[in-house]
Amino acid sequence: MNDIINSRRRRLALGGSALAGAAGLGLGGALLSAPALAQGLSTRPVRMILGQTAGTTPDLLARALAPRLQQKWNQPFLVENRGGAGGAIGMDAVAKAAPDGHTITINVNSTLTLPHFFKIDFDVVKSFTPIGLIASNIFALAIHPSVPANNYREFNDWVKKQGGTVNYGSPGNGTHHHMIMESLKLRSGMQMTHIPYKGSAPAFTDLMGGQIGAMFVPMGAAIGMARAGKVRILGGSGRERSALTPDIPSLHEQGVKDFHFDAWFAVWGPLGLPADIVRRYNAVFREVLADPEVRELLAKQGTSVVTSTPEELDRLNREEFEKLGKLIKDAGIKGD
Repeated sequence: MNDIINSRRRRLALGGSALAGAAGLGLGGALLSAPALAQGLSTRPVRMILGQTAGTTPDLLARALAPRLQQKWNQPFLVENRGGAGGAIGMDAVAKAAPDGHTITINVNSTLTLPHFFKIDFDVVKSFTPIGLIASNIFALAIHPSVPANNYREFNDWVKKQGGTVNYGSPGNGTHHHMIMESLKLRSGMQMTHIPYKGSAPAFTDLMGGQIGAMFVPMGAAIGMARAGKVRILGGSGRERSALTPDIPSLHEQGVKDFHFDAWFAVWGPLGLPADIVRRYNAVFREVLADPEVRELLAKQGTSVVTSTPEELDRLNREEFEKLGKLIKDAGIKGD
């Protein structure tokens, strides 16, 4: 993750403890001024269109925050899942919506890879108005228990002895699960074959069944699989250990120097969203994320609260687009 989130993690101590970091609430920087939050935009519902399916992190975030936003503004907030094409279907709907504040999206930074894998009618950076960051989480390197490794170094040695026959999975091209493993392969020299699935569920099923040997899995989901004895967690993708797995060193700690790869989640509106509406949204999301119940709920899922100004999100978005594009080029990743 780049300096915007790293600086906020240092200031809020987000990396050392997900719950402690979330309790810090991400209030680095002054709260944006806004009109009284009790008054909504109108009596019309706000549509929160998601490019991801039910049960994904953006969906869980939206459904946790929507009723609280509705209460703050006394205005309906409706969650619409429009999954498919790596998030492009939902994003396209938001890009084409009227910029009046009644359509927003909670999205994830992996959608910045879309131009490399899909033909899309919008610009992943320029077709939206940034509102602010809301959360981030890390991933776990998870392996099937049949793989003879108890840490990253043993896994690396084992993979290199297999002559490129090891398969790893992901929910599809360009997802974090895919990008993080490709980044690790570049750093380590491991050779593995990517098996893209159509969604997380079938990929997780095959990982637990041993049809694929390894996969990067969101930490919260990986812990459930590990407790059931279905996978073994070898390390996390953050610089520090996850608060959910304090006994498992991060990959950085295990010798993959400066390895750090987060998923981050933010709120956008259509291009042209008026500045006063952007300020009001930024403020109300910050206020909702101050709720201890919300912070605790997200922390239990391995998700930390991280907020930003719209300008910081815009800068982060552009930097991440360049970073992911370079990774795709360096790794020689091609769409299927």
